[in-house]
Amino acid sequence: MTLHQSVLTDSATMVRRELRHMRRYPSLTLFIAGAPVVFLLLFVYIFGGTLGAGLGGVALGRDAYLAYVVPGILLLTVASAATGTAISVAMDMTEGIVARFRTMAISRASVLIGHVVGSVVQTSLALAIVMGVALLIGFRPTTGPLSWVAAAGLLALTTWAITWLSVALGLSTRSVETASNLPMFLFILLFLGSGFVPTATLPDGLRWFAEHQPFTPIIETLRGLLLGTPIGDSGVIAVAWCVAISLVGFLWARKLYERDPAHR
Repeated sequence: MTLHQSVLTDSATMVRRELRHMRRYPSLTLFIAGAPVVFLLLFVYIFGGTLGAGLGGVALGRDAYLAYVVPGILLLTVASAATGTAISVAMDMTEGIVARFRTMAISRASVLIGHVVGSVVQTSLALAIVMGVALLIGFRPTTGPLSWVAAAGLLALTTWAITWLSVALGLSTRSVETASNLPMFLFILLFLGSGFVPTATLPDGLRWFAEHQPFTPIIETLRGLLLGTPIGDSGVIAVAWCVAISLVGFLWARKLYERDPAHR
């Protein structure tokens, strides 16, 4: 068996391991989708009337805010899944499972690939649940099927990038408790972007940060693909951010995984 065949075979085995965990504990997927659904309902039905009235300075109301906030909620789902991924990786590291894998004749990359692919599948299911709830309460995309496919592709690319980063975060910690807290900065970035309010309403310094951080161009691109709003150069910037985060997360995770366990 060649090296590439070994990596593919071992990676498939690790992916099946993660999918079995997901099937055995479906509540984890529901939990990942639960917080974004709560935020969606909270923002739309509690704050939506007021916030919707301020969009673009025109009294548009709750329905307009529902359309505005859904892309941000979808990114919130990805961030929620990142916490679960970091915890899962940290548990494998601290409970000795990875140490056992190191003694076996398997590709070392397959362990990381299994976590990443498994997490992407789980996040995709959670995104489907959140989108289903959004459609149920009145969200209606106004673009065509090709734009929806492009939006799904961007969400998949974003999930891939954030998952690699969360794997690296899980590997960098010495405890599950720490791993559960490290991805919290992703939530901060989401709220300091254009996901819930237009960046034009923010103070100058905060507005500059909101317009230049990674999540804002991703959200604006999703908004354009789903609702037909102007995208401009946000699409290119969003893809560039995803590629950069993927590369950093992958290289960091590989370096952490290959280091001597005694130096953890």
